[in-house]
Amino acid sequence: MLSIKNFTCFKFLSILVLLSITIPVLAEDAEIDTPAPPEIAASAFILQDHNTGKVLAENNADVKLAPASLTKIMTVYVVFREISNGHLHLSDLVTVSQKAWRTSGSKMFIDVNTQVAIEDLLKGVIIQSGNDASVALAEHVAGNELTFADMMNQHAQRLGMVNSHFENSDGLPSSNHYTSARDLGILTSAMIKEFPEYYRWFSQKEFTYNKITQQNRNMLLSRDESVDGVKTGHTEEAGYCLVASALRNGMRLISVVMGTKSVQARAIENQNLLNYGFRFFESHRLYQGKASINEAKIWKGDSNTLQLGLSEDLFVTIPRRLFNDIKTELKVDTNITAPVKEGDKLGSVNVTLKDQILATKDLIALKTVNKGNIMQILYDTALQMINKPDAK
Repeated sequence: MLSIKNFTCFKFLSILVLLSITIPVLAEDAEIDTPAPPEIAASAFILQDHNTGKVLAENNADVKLAPASLTKIMTVYVVFREISNGHLHLSDLVTVSQKAWRTSGSKMFIDVNTQVAIEDLLKGVIIQSGNDASVALAEHVAGNELTFADMMNQHAQRLGMVNSHFENSDGLPSSNHYTSARDLGILTSAMIKEFPEYYRWFSQKEFTYNKITQQNRNMLLSRDESVDGVKTGHTEEAGYCLVASALRNGMRLISVVMGTKSVQARAIENQNLLNYGFRFFESHRLYQGKASINEAKIWKGDSNTLQLGLSEDLFVTIPRRLFNDIKTELKVDTNITAPVKEGDKLGSVNVTLKDQILATKDLIALKTVNKGNIMQILYDTALQMINKPDAK
């Protein structure tokens, strides 16, 4: 029978043994939890990775809200599209109408009946947030602002901005003029991806026109060197809004904050979101677009092999320190037979993290393979018959 002293020693030793066994196991098996995003004092917000579209934080992201001058992101996007299509040129001159000149709110200070280059007007919209410049561009592109708004809505629909409708080019209050934080993230990401040569203007801190120098209202451009855009907005109805984008170590994040209480608040809340995203998440390019990641056998073609790859870069966004847990699986179609056209889908790439699907992309042919000559076709036909599973 154990004495009290012996029992106490036995109990103490038992606790030590349990601790030595359980603590390492818990540490080894524990997953790294991502902390919750910060509290954001805004009507709506969203934080997303530009390359993957993964949303890292959001609240009321699909609520329809007045966008104020965030509207101008769509205005310049439409103009950029017209330039890329060859319908406009940066050096084209725009005659300023009475309507454009009289537009209320923030101004570029263009003079009526003068001619202004499209490039200057774009900078007047992007850097100075000029309502007059927005209207001048809209009228030049579409003849009038109403038709230009139709173009804005067509692009919004094409991009999947399901909670947006535009009635003007400048963002002045209008009863049926609205968008959402998520839609603005979609639009901003499309603009950065499609027009990197013009996106650099969003980081410009000041612009001078008509001997008047105005500062970019995006305070983060001066506070955070990784921030290179995008656009501020304010009306009494919309509150203080800001779409920001930052690039750190190859990872680009886009944050949208709508309906804050002040100029300082919109900058602070965007900074809080960006810092959260960069601190707790990381982005990796797993595969380069248009580069071979698999060499497949192709039958009856003028080539025996076919290079397979992806149509574009494949990125993933994950919590930090989990990169080694990523698994990729290639699935290649069997019995690929010529002819095959460049871009044909012939398999897939699946990326998972702890059994959760991160991405699924099509494997495509990176080149065209035509039918081979009659001898190649007959030879491959014979080989296929020999290699059939039920062949004797």
